[in-house]
Amino acid sequence: MSAEPANALQDHYARGGEQARLEDGLGLVEFERTREILLRRLPAPPAVVTDIGGGPGRYALWLAGLGYTVRLRDIVPLHIEQAVSSAEAASLTVDAAVGDARNLDLAGGSVDVVLLLGPLYHLTDPADRARCLDEAHRVLRPGGVLFVAAFSRWAARLQAEVARTLYRSFGNLRAAVPGVEATGVMPPLFEGSFSAYCHRPDELRGEVEAAGFECLDLVSVKGIAFALSDLDERLGTPQDREVVFDAARALERVPELLGIGPHLIATARRV
Repeated sequence: MSAEPANALQDHYARGGEQARLEDGLGLVEFERTREILLRRLPAPPAVVTDIGGGPGRYALWLAGLGYTVRLRDIVPLHIEQAVSSAEAASLTVDAAVGDARNLDLAGGSVDVVLLLGPLYHLTDPADRARCLDEAHRVLRPGGVLFVAAFSRWAARLQAEVARTLYRSFGNLRAAVPGVEATGVMPPLFEGSFSAYCHRPDELRGEVEAAGFECLDLVSVKGIAFALSDLDERLGTPQDREVVFDAARALERVPELLGIGPHLIATARRV
């Protein structure tokens, strides 16, 4: 990752929007579904979980509350400040520090679980993604579990263009979409945005396995929820909410539909 994207990344997250992103709408679907997926393979507490690129600590605090020993590393200083403040307010213990997913300050074989729920889609250079996954492999003990999130290759077209009609605000979106689908690289579309990488499902699996992991599962996280214009209303009604989540669960592994949802999670074991 060059200095220019890194600065764009810092500038974007310095705005502070990440702290509340998972509280409602599609962010809430992402949070609840990700917790479901993690609980399928997490070892029992007090196993050591390292949340790499964990932002302001939403998952880190949840895991600490469950009794896990949690280490949080993120490249954005504001996120670490927010995580520390939130942990103190909740009387939870989280080892939080600024860190780069490609060069971690953690001993080899020292953790039971690694979460990479953010870094991979920020790394447009395949060598950087490989270093990130290599570091996760290094710090995990043999048999340890990795959870890694990625953007889908078709998120730009289906979520940004079709569902959210962002081309109305950002005229360069429509011209950018074919390039994203051809190369995986989403360029910055507006001031305050950053470059991102969008994976094909099999490509994500291949990168994980090339780093020395056994891929145990690969799922679509949000399903069709991104396309629902009345999502907030549905989430506020118990039956409607359950229908949204049931659909995401029912279709999460259908091969033909994996890339339709904007967000993937691979679960893997260190071998």
